[in-house]
Amino acid sequence: MFLLLFCLLTVTAADFETATQAVKNMKVGWNLGNTLDANNPNLSGPETSQYETCWGQPVTPPELFKVLKDAGFNAMRIPVTWYQHLDSNNNIDEAWMARVEEVVNSVLAQGMYCIINVHHDTGTEGWLMATQTNFSTMNARFVKIWQQVAERFKNYDEHLLFESYNEMLDEYDSWCFASFATSSRYNATVAANAYKAINDYAQNFVNTVRATGGNNANRNLIVNTYAACCGEGTWNVHLTDPLQEMKLPADQVENHLIFEVHSYPTVTNLADTRKSVDDIISKLKTHLVSKGAPVIFGEWGTSTDGAYTDYRSNMAEFAKFFVQKTKAAGIGTFYWMGLIDGMDRLKLKWSMPEIKNAILKGWYGDDYVIPANPMERELAYQATYTYQWSEMSLYSGDALRVSDYKGIRVVLDEKPAGGVLSLKVYGETDGKEQYEGMANAEQTFTFNKTKLGSSIRRVTLQFMQSGSYSIGIKGAYLIKADGTEVEGKIGNFHGCNIEVQVLTGISTVVRNDATTSSPLYNLQGQRIQKPQRGIYIRNGKKYIIN
Repeated sequence: MFLLLFCLLTVTAADFETATQAVKNMKVGWNLGNTLDANNPNLSGPETSQYETCWGQPVTPPELFKVLKDAGFNAMRIPVTWYQHLDSNNNIDEAWMARVEEVVNSVLAQGMYCIINVHHDTGTEGWLMATQTNFSTMNARFVKIWQQVAERFKNYDEHLLFESYNEMLDEYDSWCFASFATSSRYNATVAANAYKAINDYAQNFVNTVRATGGNNANRNLIVNTYAACCGEGTWNVHLTDPLQEMKLPADQVENHLIFEVHSYPTVTNLADTRKSVDDIISKLKTHLVSKGAPVIFGEWGTSTDGAYTDYRSNMAEFAKFFVQKTKAAGIGTFYWMGLIDGMDRLKLKWSMPEIKNAILKGWYGDDYVIPANPMERELAYQATYTYQWSEMSLYSGDALRVSDYKGIRVVLDEKPAGGVLSLKVYGETDGKEQYEGMANAEQTFTFNKTKLGSSIRRVTLQFMQSGSYSIGIKGAYLIKADGTEVEGKIGNFHGCNIEVQVLTGISTVVRNDATTSSPLYNLQGQRIQKPQRGIYIRNGKKYIIN
């Protein structure tokens, strides 16, 4: 009842907070990326989880947003891709709309701000482009989507914001500025058409949302520049064109529109990067804020080469500086993914705690006490290999510098009983090095560094026998050169399905008086030979002895 009252309050224009107030009150935000924006043309049907998980992320648990809120984050950007959920008349599938609303409600239940948008309908492979070619057809679809979304959420309060479109490109897929991908690197006609399209879409978005009434008459709305460009750099005179050509849409209410840009600088020299941030903020003030609306970085981050120690240190320092400078300028920030990624979202565990801490210190100050995270929980994995040569991912992500890592420790529920499980390591050029099969429930593999080049991109556990095979895996731990360990990232890779169970709470109780040879583990993961009364783990499930 509380959630319904929270979401469905209708307010007057005078009571609805302004865009400037909203950006300030958001504090720092985060993106739930590769989730509701994930898409795959080979998928079909109304089952929402297949789309939500097709880019490697789990179905989002509602508790995730409490972890973010408790830490100090106060806003979420929920990217949403719609094209696979439209019928021939561009009507949105009800199951998909309901799932989007469910995630929105989970965010709002924490008292956080929430942004939803039209995401990978734009971009390199999207159908929505910044061009006059077929504009009427694309615009009709775009407007139809926003009519339905706006109508669905029209009575939600000011904590919900709508973002028009993500990174919209011209028909040449030009980044940096419109027409950059043409043969001449700049074409005035192509650029002019692209910027006109961007402004037309932005205006039609505002008109469409406002026409649905309710709280949408005053809701804070967000419009992106071309490709969400921020004007970063000095290497071309056209880099600031997306800012200069962007218009503030006409609106029936004042100060309820926000401009959005994105930024992903590579941090190699901190002094140069700081100068770049100062330059970007100056350009945003000159070319966007001056037009009468505040700005947010709807996405920001850096290169993904984050496993290198020196890089992580630089990134943390940069993150703190970036948030400090944007806060002082009245600009909002939403970090892109990374902070809690992959299975860590189910574990409710921070994947990049040092970057998270830097962001929070940047906003709240050096005296801010980073709250502990008591919600972190254990997972059980059951891997099913569907055919010979199937592989399960033990690590996939940031490149690992070979000189920093010497091996990996793999822990299964029990000794392999069938088939042959072998470790495969992919080097910097996708060269592979295969290691002997696992003979025990726990085994350590030492990397052959001469065959892997300078970095490791992926580590998998391969099934080497025809037929299918299922194992329970407790964990994979990358061993650093100094002997310390870093937990891997277990997940699907090739011909292998992973079932994940959260080892907290009991959903059902099944009486089982039969004896079994499957090993028992306590809740700390230690194998128990002579169990007493209590709760244990067997085959990835809670097992009660009384």
